[in-house]
Amino acid sequence: MTLDEKLGQIVGWWVDFGGDVVAPMQGEMTTTGRYDEATAHGLGHLTRVYGTRPVDPVERASWLWGEQRRLRSETRLGIPAIVHEECLTGLAAWQAATFPTPLAWGASFDEELVEHMATLIGGSMRELGVHQGLAPVLDVIRDVRWGRVDECIAEDPYVVGTLGTAYVRGLQQAGVHATLKHFVGYSTSDAGRNHAPAHVGPRFVSDVLLPPFEMAVLDGGVRSVMNSYAEIDGVPVAATPEYLTELLRDRWGFDGVVVSDYFSVAFLEVMHRVAADRGEAAALALEAGIDVELPTGDAYTAPLAERVRAGLVDEALVDRAVLRVLRQKDELGLLDETFDAAPDQVDLDSPAHRETARRLAEESLVLLTNDGTLPLLPSGTAGTIAVVGPNADSAAAMMGCYSFANHVLAHHPDVPLGIDVPTLLEALRAELPDWSVTSETGCDVEGDDRSGIEAAVESARRADVALVVVGDRAGLFGRGTVGEGNDVESLELPGLQRDLVEAVVATGTPVVMVVLSGRPYAIDWAIGGPSAPSAVVQAFFPGEKGGPALASVLSGRVAPSGRLPVSLPRSAGAQPYSYLHPTLGGPSEVTSADSTPVLPFGHGLSYTTWERSDLGLENAAVEAGDAFVATVTVRNTGDRPGTDVVQLYGHDVTGSVTRPVAQLLGFARVALDPGEEARVSFTVPAARLAFTDRGHHRVVEPGAIDLWVGPSCDIRETTATLDLTGGVYGVTGADARSTRVSIDRVPTVR
Repeated sequence: MTLDEKLGQIVGWWVDFGGDVVAPMQGEMTTTGRYDEATAHGLGHLTRVYGTRPVDPVERASWLWGEQRRLRSETRLGIPAIVHEECLTGLAAWQAATFPTPLAWGASFDEELVEHMATLIGGSMRELGVHQGLAPVLDVIRDVRWGRVDECIAEDPYVVGTLGTAYVRGLQQAGVHATLKHFVGYSTSDAGRNHAPAHVGPRFVSDVLLPPFEMAVLDGGVRSVMNSYAEIDGVPVAATPEYLTELLRDRWGFDGVVVSDYFSVAFLEVMHRVAADRGEAAALALEAGIDVELPTGDAYTAPLAERVRAGLVDEALVDRAVLRVLRQKDELGLLDETFDAAPDQVDLDSPAHRETARRLAEESLVLLTNDGTLPLLPSGTAGTIAVVGPNADSAAAMMGCYSFANHVLAHHPDVPLGIDVPTLLEALRAELPDWSVTSETGCDVEGDDRSGIEAAVESARRADVALVVVGDRAGLFGRGTVGEGNDVESLELPGLQRDLVEAVVATGTPVVMVVLSGRPYAIDWAIGGPSAPSAVVQAFFPGEKGGPALASVLSGRVAPSGRLPVSLPRSAGAQPYSYLHPTLGGPSEVTSADSTPVLPFGHGLSYTTWERSDLGLENAAVEAGDAFVATVTVRNTGDRPGTDVVQLYGHDVTGSVTRPVAQLLGFARVALDPGEEARVSFTVPAARLAFTDRGHHRVVEPGAIDLWVGPSCDIRETTATLDLTGGVYGVTGADARSTRVSIDRVPTVR
């Protein structure tokens, strides 16, 4: 291969580049030239051919098949291009299904359903000739002021790793390579600001930020990783071989391809200022371990070629990247693909897609409070319901910032959604056909226009129950209240929404508040006190079937089973916060500031009641390098069927470094009828309790471990004590990271 042919294989080309801005600082990049000239020597990636603007998928597939044939026939080597797309909440393309956002996956605690969803997403992508998906996001939530919280799964690394790895398995089972984002440190930026520095220590990186990526690499076999925009302690990750090569490849054994986040190679020059020009930026990134520059060639083209020819960059580094890309193309079957016939019909939103979207949406809904007002149909009664609020009749409010609707179609207001996304108002009218349903907007998501509040109040006053639907509108870079670039300084509900809720509550009508959002808000006033609604439901952008899912839970046809994947914050001033804090990170008598959340990680109510008891250990003492088995009895003590998320927590009583007051060790969804009980067993590798010691070695130390099961991280409903024995155990990559769960149902005693 010539140098030009090699460089062609390690860059992408954005065919629709220069149109609507759908990526950060796109307008400042310098890519110029004609596409046919840029692909004369071959091409590594075609960037977002379906996901940049609304295109008919069948027509675009025909173009793509022809383009791949052209690369086959009109370049000397005849190598087709990898096609990549965004797929965080489904394939980001017109007419494709939109699933719940990752924060909703976390609320579901359902590993199997997330894997199934990803398999469906991958099937749609493969049908359209897409080979690589830019998902999942494995950033651990630390500060909910950050706009990209709705793209994340949870504040717990194990939940992030478990569900993220399930997504990887599902997507790759369908023949599409998953891409882990954003490796590493992106979510720990100063003050929750996007693209801001991360001032975190190596122990925090090792114990909190890296485990989800390690799980997806070692347990999920992921084939691609994307670097983070972040700088950690002054060093941009894109120029850090310690992460991208020494850790990822040498220690973990990753043998896939590292792709750059969009423009991040050029950012080494224009944002981080560690490179004088694009050529130096290319040299830094290539040496660090970034194999492919995306979305297009700003640095790995002429600037890198000039340095290689001048002897300033070893061409062996280019060869290393090219070989990895060619190996990936071979794995994907691209080197043998002939592209004879493009699909002449596709269904990207099939009944299977919609059913999975509905199930995941239902499982993700979190009932925060309830005085008995919910469910609305305890005995088949009917009445009048006032549905008010800016998100009551909004399809956009169901979807996150990386949905095609909010990411791309927002720039094309005259183009229809292409999929059916019922609003909550529409879904309630279908769910409650015998009810009289009235509707008023009240106020907008943002802004200070209160002219509609009085009409909403009057509507509520005349009703038997009022539903106030508030929250976010997802978008990017200032277009919306949450999403990429939409970071906030306050965690109050945007605009006048709190005023609207309090005004409706003041009518005396029972009020159910539904929060449709991409982040948790500081709604302590709604959880208790004189202005608190009768019930509060949290929905994290539940996708295209979020409206029907919410309606079914509100009516009582479906029981709520979601749990908070992120603590409900007290205030913006209490950020960053994590339930994984040490004792020193909690409330104390030496400070007047209290970071205790309004509701804890793992919290979520049901329409039935639960009893968790008899937590026991198969062996009360095990070696620090072994596994232990903990078993608990869970019983549905109410009069309705339901699903409990059984949560096993642990606390290392004494460690050589400070340990968190609570750590989730395992979880299981258990569906039980009234009076039914089950014995749930967790087989937990002691390596789940590992941490980085003072010598920066990953170890499990002997000593006492408090164990408990409860409805959240804060409540110890049934307890046990484990003794880890022997010497300090050094954890290696071969150690199991996942907790196995078995469930034995006990015959119901009537």
